Amino acid sequence: MAADPPYLRIAQDIRHRIDSGELAPGDRVPSTRRITQEWGVAMATATKALAALNQEGLVRAVPGVGTVVAEPAREYRVAPGQGLNRERIIRTAIAFADAEGLAALSMRRVAAEFGTSTMALYRHVPSKGELVRLMSEAVFSEEPPGPGPGGWRAQLAREARWLWGAYERHPWLGRAMAALTRPIASPHAMRYTERVLAALSGVGLTPYQMIHVHLSLLAHAQGVAMASELEAQARQDTGMTPEEWMTSHEPRMDAIQTSGAYPILSTLFGEDAFDLELGTLFEFGLERLLDGVAELIDGQGVPQS
Repeated sequence: MAADPPYLRIAQDIRHRIDSGELAPGDRVPSTRRITQEWGVAMATATKALAALNQEGLVRAVPGVGTVVAEPAREYRVAPGQGLNRERIIRTAIAFADAEGLAALSMRRVAAEFGTSTMALYRHVPSKGELVRLMSEAVFSEEPPGPGPGGWRAQLAREARWLWGAYERHPWLGRAMAALTRPIASPHAMRYTERVLAALSGVGLTPYQMIHVHLSLLAHAQGVAMASELEAQARQDTGMTPEEWMTSHEPRMDAIQTSGAYPILSTLFGEDAFDLELGTLFEFGLERLLDGVAELIDGQGVPQS
């Protein structure tokens, strides 16, 4: 009988540590680098071992921490005795999608959180598409707190940052609201649009320019937010943090950079490491977009407030 591949033997060893209680929920499991040192295997083998444990639901990646032992129970599970109604279904679905992602959401999975049948759920929400619309509507029912600032630029920045904050709290929202050409019929989301357009009223822009400014800001926030969702999915698929993934690809990246084919890129930061932070990327793009809007308004000959 053929022996198990090395990555499965490593996964089995770590699984035994979890089952025995040596590694408790929340404890860090060996990183890919630690696995290569402890078991004497290649980085690719270490990556496959963690991915196998992740697929079993035994571990999960935590940003800034690493790969840890997963908790046996989910915090979003409905407490016993709670009845089934639309508001509770929406709240439970939001918590589920926050934890598992939109791709994992289904009517069957939400029904399981209530311990009921899928058909019982359909009496309150007719489809997954409608459920996602209601989830998005619930998120957009919130608004930025306090009175708005003066001036179109401060108002636009406030709305865009509020939107980015909603995407950070609910990574699935970027995908749910991503169809610019087929927007969801959402009164609350339309109120967000109304606030943005109100900030642009009276500054000399045409209706065409106003709606395009709104959609450009929306697309920027959504684009960066969807990168965040894809990163969360990559953590689930590989069991690796971004740092661990970069480490596993260092030999290949070094070979490319030392080839001389990319003289600017390979020397851009010298010996300094570049750490991409999505919030910083969002802020940089937002300010550049607002600079462009300022130029557009200035070209109309209307004084800026």
